Amino acid sequence: MKSKRSKACDISQKTKKIVFARDGGACIICGKSGLPNSHYISRAKGGLGIEQNVVTMCIVCHDAYDNGKDAELRDYIKNKTKEYLQLLYKDWNEDNLIYKKYGN
Repeated sequence: MKSKRSKACDISQKTKKIVFARDGGACIICGKSGLPNSHYISRAKGGLGIEQNVVTMCIVCHDAYDNGKDAELRDYIKNKTKEYLQLLYKDWNEDNLIYKKYGN
């Protein structure tokens, strides 16, 4: 059984379809064909699986963002992703993209 946090951070098929259409099926970084499964704020840091936190990226850009050793490239991808999401969502706020446990 998945935890509430895990469920909240998963990207639903509905969200993937919306993000894929929104991004035109292309990586928002390089323009190549991509998949709508890249969290701006990572799942490991509680990043929610919602439209405002998910973008389409190709395998190369997604890997560079998540696992790359080049800090400058990671920062570039992060900044470009943030700017992109801010343009799309008027009230975009990083605090709203993180899972918050309410109660005990």
